[in-house]
Amino acid sequence: MAIFDAYLVVDWSAAARPVRGADSIWYALYERTARGLRRRALANPSTRAEALETISELLVRLLARGGRTIAGFDFPNAYPAGFAARAGFQGTPWRAIWDGLAELIEDRPDNANNRFEVAAGLNERISGADFPFWGCPAGRAGPRLSTHKVDRYAGDGLAERRLAEAWVPRAQPCWKLAYTGAVGSQALLGIPVQRALRDDPRLSDHTVVWPFETGLRPPPADGDWQVVLAEVYPSLAPLELGHGPVKDARQVTATCRLLARRDEAGALAVDLAGPPELDRVQRDIVEREEGLLLGAGTFPATRRMGGEAYIAAPAVIYDQSFARVRAAAGLDTLPPGLDRIAERVVHAAAMPELAGRLVASADFPARARDALAAGAPVLVDCEMLARGVIERLLPTGGEVVCTLNRAGVAKRATAGATTRSAAQLDLWDDHLDGAVVAIG
Repeated sequence: MAIFDAYLVVDWSAAARPVRGADSIWYALYERTARGLRRRALANPSTRAEALETISELLVRLLARGGRTIAGFDFPNAYPAGFAARAGFQGTPWRAIWDGLAELIEDRPDNANNRFEVAAGLNERISGADFPFWGCPAGRAGPRLSTHKVDRYAGDGLAERRLAEAWVPRAQPCWKLAYTGAVGSQALLGIPVQRALRDDPRLSDHTVVWPFETGLRPPPADGDWQVVLAEVYPSLAPLELGHGPVKDARQVTATCRLLARRDEAGALAVDLAGPPELDRVQRDIVEREEGLLLGAGTFPATRRMGGEAYIAAPAVIYDQSFARVRAAAGLDTLPPGLDRIAERVVHAAAMPELAGRLVASADFPARARDALAAGAPVLVDCEMLARGVIERLLPTGGEVVCTLNRAGVAKRATAGATTRSAAQLDLWDDHLDGAVVAIG
C-alpha cells in the first residue's frame, strides 16, 4: 500500500529579480486518483514570495481533503555537522539552523535579497575570514567572502560535504553560492521558506520534516501527520518520465512520477529508511543535523557498483571520521576554540575520552590563532608530531621547527644523562619568543 496520496516537487531558485523559464522556480504536483496518477499542477512562479504563497495554498487544500502528501524541495535543507554550533545557533542543530537563517535572511517580494551579506557574516562567526561560504560577483567580494573556493575543509573541522553526498557525488556542496550548479544560495534562501511552511498555523499540526522529525523511517501509519517535507535531488530522476519543454519542468514532473512509482511498489518506504550501511553514529548525525537526500543510497542512480558497502572517496572518508569524533567525544561542553583543538587530539589518538582531560587557559585558542596568523613558528619535540602538523594550512611565513636530530643533540643528551627531546630544548632560544609549542 502506498504511503502518500500526492507528490509535490519544487525546483528552487536564488534569482535576485523576478524570472521565469529556465533556471527559475518550478513545481509540479501529482495526485493519486481512482483512475491512476494525475498531474494537478505544473507552475513557474517568478518570485520566491509567490512560490511560497501558492505552494502553501496547495498544501492547505490537500490537507483539507484528508490525503497525505510528500513535498520535496531541491536544495540542501541542512549543513555538515558542526555548522550550527560554529555559527552560534543554539538548540537542536537542524532546527537551530532553520530558525537562525530565518532571522538573518531578508528576501523581498521582488526577489532582492541579502544572501551574500549573510554568508559573509556567517564566515565572520565561523572563521573570522572568508571560509566556509564562497562564490559571489566580484563586486560583492571582500575580506569575509571570496569569489573563489577557500579550501580549508580538510583542516578546519568543518566538512565540505555532508554524509548524503557519499551517494550523490554530483551534488554541489552547500557552501558554494554561485557559478555552475551552485546550490548554496538556494539553501540560504530556501530554508526560511521550508521553515515558514513547517510553522504555518494552517499546516503545523499535521506537518513533519524528514528525517529530522520522523527519524530515518517512514512516518507512522497511524500518526496524525498529513504533510512530509523532504530534500530531493531531481537529477536522480530519469527525464523520460517528465513533461514540458524546459528541463526544470521535466525534472520536477519526472521526480513526482518517480516518487509515485516507488511508493506504489513499496520502495519509497525503503528510501525513507536511508542507506542500510549507515551506522548508529552516522544515523544520529543525519537525524539531528545533516539531513539526507531522499533516495541517497537507495535510488538505482545512487547505488554503488557491485553493491559495495563502503565509501571509497577520500574526502568523504575524512569528513566522516571527524563527524564520528564530534559525535563520540562530547565536544559541545568545551569552550569555543578548545573544542576544535580537542577534535584534532581525539582524531589523532582515536581516544574520545581525551576531550574531557584537556585543560587550557581561557585565552589560549585565541592567542595561539593570533600567533600563527602572525607567522610564528610551531616548535615540536619529536618528528612524529612534526609530521602531524599540516604545514600547507599554516599562514605564510609559519614553519614547523623540530631540532631533535640537529648536530650535537645526541652528544648533549649523553653528557647530561637525559633524552634527546630534553637536550634539544636549549636550541629553541632563537625561536621561542611568541611561538606555539607542542610537546608530546
